[in-house]
Amino acid sequence: MLLVVPSMRSCKGRIHSFESFGTLDGPGVRYVVFLQGCPLHCKFCHNPDTWPSNGGTEYTAGAVFDKIMRCRSYIATGGVTLSGGEPLLQAGFCEALLGLLCDAGIHTAIDTSGAIPLNKSSKAIELADMLLLDIKSPCSVACKELTGQGNENALATLEFCESIGKRVWLRHVVVPGITYDEASLIEVGKLAKQYSCVEKLDLLKYHKLGASKWESLGIADPLTNTPALSAEEFAHAKEIVEYNKNKG
Repeated sequence: MLLVVPSMRSCKGRIHSFESFGTLDGPGVRYVVFLQGCPLHCKFCHNPDTWPSNGGTEYTAGAVFDKIMRCRSYIATGGVTLSGGEPLLQAGFCEALLGLLCDAGIHTAIDTSGAIPLNKSSKAIELADMLLLDIKSPCSVACKELTGQGNENALATLEFCESIGKRVWLRHVVVPGITYDEASLIEVGKLAKQYSCVEKLDLLKYHKLGASKWESLGIADPLTNTPALSAEEFAHAKEIVEYNKNKG
């Protein structure tokens, strides 16, 4: 149990939104806190409104904790997930909120791209029970083309989780013409196989649900001509990844 100090409750952060009954953000039913701000500009992002660090609404960690506690009965078999945006862009706020949640005995997860250097993110990662780590691309060059940043920090985050025995669920978005590529999918499977901390690998289908947000924000959608991934393509991608994750 951590020692909760007043500074934890008073630490401020910027929040984009809340979801009190999340079922796709870690094990069980979860309260999801979407933090504002992201250093990446992923071409397939469905929440570009989370990018600006000065957006959202300012809250103290104590106020967010109190909101969560009002829903505690609903998340008794799940927990709380910090998402975004990129939550670890506000690592100090995450540390404060995770400390409060840890002291209350609530299971916690961080849904992250791993884009934040470990010298800023490691304390928050250590406090969380698990990470949902989104590997944008196993190739750093392709990752930079897709997001604006290479994958070095994400891979370092995965190495760090391995070194401390932190539970990890890997996530990877499959985009037609970009990450829907046999060689890339083989490498995703091999990457998951290398790490004992990886409990699960979730492939996510690219969809067009965020297109209206790009338009409303006046941002040119770089994938406007890219179709959603079909069920057949998704099944094929899963076969490739699972085979290379489990073979040998």
